[in-house]
Amino acid sequence: MAYPSVSAPYGLKPINLIGGQTFAGSTRELPIQYGYATDIGYGDILELARGTVVKSTITTSSASHQLIGVFLGCTYTSPTTKQKMFSQNWPSGTLAGDAMAYICDDPDTVFQVVMCSATTVVASGAIAMIGQNLGLIQNAVNLNNGDSTVAALYSATTTTNVLPLRVVGLVGESAITASAPGSSSSTTITLTGSGSPIALPVGTDVGYIAANGQFIQTGSYVSVAAVAGATSITINSAIAVPGSVTAIPSASTVVFTQYPELKVKLNFGAHEYYTATAI
Repeated sequence: MAYPSVSAPYGLKPINLIGGQTFAGSTRELPIQYGYATDIGYGDILELARGTVVKSTITTSSASHQLIGVFLGCTYTSPTTKQKMFSQNWPSGTLAGDAMAYICDDPDTVFQVVMCSATTVVASGAIAMIGQNLGLIQNAVNLNNGDSTVAALYSATTTTNVLPLRVVGLVGESAITASAPGSSSSTTITLTGSGSPIALPVGTDVGYIAANGQFIQTGSYVSVAAVAGATSITINSAIAVPGSVTAIPSASTVVFTQYPELKVKLNFGAHEYYTATAI
């Protein structure tokens, strides 16, 4: 069983830098406009407007966006108590003239993010997606805890160069694995017995156990969500294994792995520091 369980997106959380460098918590402070009327949550992506930060609305194209980084909290003087506040989120419309956002602005930062198929419906990443590009789902801030609920957007098309995220890895600690006997033909896996032991969201990675007991990665993933007990599973493409193996042999143990969390970075050209065009 996966640990911890991932039930909803939480925005982008910095974990390290490209090349294995440690994320030391370094941030840049930039102002938030007095009365800025949009909630910003911990983990939301930001842009700049007239020198102040705004929550980005970027989804599937970076063509009209220049990202400055990820919001990691803020400070401001409360207009009610007149006390200095250190907040997980920016409350929409706060009338504070000294508000400053803490921003993770290093373009080489690697973030952890949840994959969703729509709104907050948790999906999966797959090994075949490493090196590919993904879009974003812009969900509303969770005002109960101040966190972002932005998610990576599952898509069968992951090569578009203006998508804002580049997948650099998968998070194994929260992966969920299940297996069932079966075989494949073209883009269909047929399971025998009682079918899939768990529900399979889109993006679920597909592999199988070879006759010698070794695990074989197929390079394919589930492209149509399947309920627990399903016996016919649709995958994005026929498997591709060295030696011209294009099908899972009959009576194999098919292994499904859901990776709800991915490791990503802001794509080249999407980050403001990686484009020569001024804001």
